Amino acid sequence: MYQICNHGYIEVVCGPMFAGKTEELIRRINRLEYAKQKYLIFKPAVDDRYSETAIVSHNKNQKQAINIKNSSEIFDYLENDVEVVVIDEAQFFDEGIVKIADKLADKGIRVIVGGLDRDFKGDPFGPMPQLLAIAEFVTKLTAICSVSGMPATRTQRLINGEPAKYDDPIVLIGATESYEPRSRNNHQVPGKEKW
Repeated sequence: MYQICNHGYIEVVCGPMFAGKTEELIRRINRLEYAKQKYLIFKPAVDDRYSETAIVSHNKNQKQAINIKNSSEIFDYLENDVEVVVIDEAQFFDEGIVKIADKLADKGIRVIVGGLDRDFKGDPFGPMPQLLAIAEFVTKLTAICSVSGMPATRTQRLINGEPAKYDDPIVLIGATESYEPRSRNNHQVPGKEKW
């Protein structure tokens, strides 16, 4: 059913919001197009900020994508000639995405995954830690802290202009109205236990 060759591997592009993760995925997709490689792009149905049928960067660059609810749906779209599978916003997928990425790479497919490595609390987000662990290549991007101008590795969630509390729900889809990039020292999570 799948192409068998010896160049399958997993690469992960991660970092906080506004670091350019989707922009980097689009850059890599443009290179795939130039090389005339057949690829598929997947995005989680829960992420409908800019489009239901495309991955869209904050700069409004976009590529058509297949919107799925469950990671296992990826197999429904695979064809023998697919060389690359691109998965954006992987933190929103179920834990099955880890085994799926691994299986695709074992079958000779290059898997490019993008996602937030940490949630708004600063904790590892969903399946991303496992994806980072099995990836052959990791690109960790930073943004610019909106408070200090230093490299930002965290995503600050704001509710009515104030930092979200530790016990607030993990998933809240949003962009600049709800989130901003922060450095370690400027990231605030009221209610998070400190050492």
